[in-house]
Amino acid sequence: MSQSTDLPTYRKLAQRLDTIPNGFPSTQSGVELKLLAKLYTPEQAKLAAVMRLTPEPAEAIAARVGWEPAAAYNALKDMARLGLIRAQRGEQGLTFGLMPFVVGVYESQLARMDEELAQLFEAYFQESFGREVLSTPPSVHRIIPVEQSIPVDLEVFPYERASQLLEGANSFGVRDCICRVEKRLLGQGCDHPVENCLVFHPAEHAFERSRTIRTISKEEALRILRQATEAGLVHSSANVQKGHGYICNCCTCCCGILRGLTEFGNAEAMARSNFHAAVDGDLCIACASCLEVCPFGALSLPGDIVEVDLGRCMGCGLCVPACPSEALSLRRKPEAEITPPPLDEEAWLMERARKRGVPLHEIL
Repeated sequence: MSQSTDLPTYRKLAQRLDTIPNGFPSTQSGVELKLLAKLYTPEQAKLAAVMRLTPEPAEAIAARVGWEPAAAYNALKDMARLGLIRAQRGEQGLTFGLMPFVVGVYESQLARMDEELAQLFEAYFQESFGREVLSTPPSVHRIIPVEQSIPVDLEVFPYERASQLLEGANSFGVRDCICRVEKRLLGQGCDHPVENCLVFHPAEHAFERSRTIRTISKEEALRILRQATEAGLVHSSANVQKGHGYICNCCTCCCGILRGLTEFGNAEAMARSNFHAAVDGDLCIACASCLEVCPFGALSLPGDIVEVDLGRCMGCGLCVPACPSEALSLRRKPEAEITPPPLDEEAWLMERARKRGVPLHEIL
């Protein structure tokens, strides 16, 4: 670590990030501190270590570290540009808030992602992050089923349709999947499309100044969703009912969250949809086409009819359009098996904080 003399500073920042309900667990090797040292200068780490999730004026943050407000303001603007914190413009000017490491800081590092950063994150994922952060409910992400897989006569909540999440947005953008970029740098990439991480915002022109987000139309966003389905990618977004701002199109080979499920067996890594696959035995022709597209190994063909392992089925719906005989469909789970996601981000934070035993008053 080039900033070895600043270990206490990075440790303090790590502890601050772990106070956020999302989590940033420590490791025996200290790789998380090397990761922070790669991303933050010591001065930036000092500022971030005293920040809150709720955006504040630079003056309030400067007072906690004994800085001049003007110097803190300029440093915080640079940090927001680097994707280390978030900036928000209000009536009193710019305010600044801390972001979780995931989802937040990590996904904002496309412009800075290199082989060293990829190696550090992968080491952190393997030692601690992939097991600890992804094993605490409520899950960070929730699977959104493929829309054409849901029978038209079923009542569907808005958060269960990817297209509905785009409603109300006035800006749309797409950027590279940070997970696939990272894995390619490690020589472990897959053949799935890279530019298909969708973002959207209620304000107009929200992404026009971004270095990593390409502004697109709503029609192109919907086309990207269709292409992701054809590529066998799983739609997912924040595990809330409202307030969404992105849709990921994930693969089990690269996605850090899905890998928590497939590599570590963390059942809480990704929240399932409220549906499961079902087979019409009269229509099934035992072609095995669906087995090839299921990312979770939930389908098998022990005889003449495909069988669904409900314990492994995540309700993504990718198998349905892959079935040439239309023998597969999605069915809604029994009400007793359905747990609605938290209402919004605040409700998610409160529930997650309770499960982790994190006092929210220290970070909000």
